[in-house]
Amino acid sequence: MEQQGIDQQATVSLVTTGMRVVDVTGAEIGVVDLVQRGDPNAVTVQAPTADPGGSLNELIESAALDEPDVPADLAAHLLRTGYLKVATDLAPTGAVYVAADRIAAVADGRVRLDVPAGSLPAQE
Repeated sequence: MEQQGIDQQATVSLVTTGMRVVDVTGAEIGVVDLVQRGDPNAVTVQAPTADPGGSLNELIESAALDEPDVPADLAAHLLRTGYLKVATDLAPTGAVYVAADRIAAVADGRVRLDVPAGSLPAQE
């Protein structure tokens, strides 16, 4: 299982923002908006408790804490495995998340998944 986690991180490190994402059938889902490597020690998601402040850096850090914007149990899984946020017209909120373990291949400037687009969780 540890080797699988290493392989997932290696695969995620090949992905860059702007890459096209296709599902298992070859249907285009959208483009990568955010790439997040996994942290095997991540267990919980905690909302920020303080005002983000006025500086641009504090605002950026505050926004980063809001990802992934999914239910807590799914967020914990995504944070552990790593994930992609994909901008898409297929979700009402304009984005879906892809767990690193759902990436089948990264080649030719595209990310190919091993699941259909309809099974991807949408941003809340």
